[in-house]
Amino acid sequence: MRTHSSRPSHPSRPSRASRPVAPVGGRHELGQNFLVHQATIDRVVALTRATRGPILEIGAGDGAITRHLARLGRDLLAIDLDGASVRRLTERLPSADIRQADALRFPLDRPVVVGNLPFHLTTPILRRLLGSGRWRSAIVITQWEVARKRAGVGGRTMMTAQAAPWFDFALHARVPSDGFRPRPSVDGGLLTVERRRDPLLRSTERRAYERFVAAVFTGHGRGMDAILANAVGVPTAARRSALAAAEVAPTALPRDLTAEAWVQVWAHCARFAGGARGRR
Repeated sequence: MRTHSSRPSHPSRPSRASRPVAPVGGRHELGQNFLVHQATIDRVVALTRATRGPILEIGAGDGAITRHLARLGRDLLAIDLDGASVRRLTERLPSADIRQADALRFPLDRPVVVGNLPFHLTTPILRRLLGSGRWRSAIVITQWEVARKRAGVGGRTMMTAQAAPWFDFALHARVPSDGFRPRPSVDGGLLTVERRRDPLLRSTERRAYERFVAAVFTGHGRGMDAILANAVGVPTAARRSALAAAEVAPTALPRDLTAEAWVQVWAHCARFAGGARGRR
């Protein structure tokens, strides 16, 4: 589970002999928590099997997931930051394409992305995923609380609300902390993200919509009615119309809204936020 450094990535495939394999630090420096929980590995493979197309694995580590993905008989590209791990996996899985690369720089341009994400890099990697337009399905392991909130269990985060019109999040399993080596201080969660075939909003609205959601999440007020007034300047009649259409109580908090509710609120309030209106 090693994916990030300031070193440049290598998006073009060199020959095996010329691939960079120099070691880059050790377990602590690379944020390594290898997955050893077999039930989770099996679930990741099953979820991947249900997808179609070439696979990109982020943070191959010691190959706990990689070797199972290789048996699916699909085009597999696995990346890891640690050159020693890349060398070992290349020797053990000669049919797979294993490269030393940085997940925060490497192109996320394959239909399926799989990864046991390093917990300290979960947010930047997820942001990069949600900002990329090439992949269709992502199957990732994150911290338990991150996975819960992304899936809307116990309240959604601003990142989830901003991405929800274009992506669907689902929580599949909790991964006990003793399912990793070395053992982290928190449990993990198995999360899937699917790009919606029919987005709830046009892509041309995305930036304005994201700014609107950020303004609401960071705005002041006891509930959506007050926040829309204070943070966005939405008049009373428009606020009431928006919340009624979205079936949202005036006292509800931003974390309580579903993707569909956000779209309804946006449709009624976009003109006051200076953004484009309209649904796809």
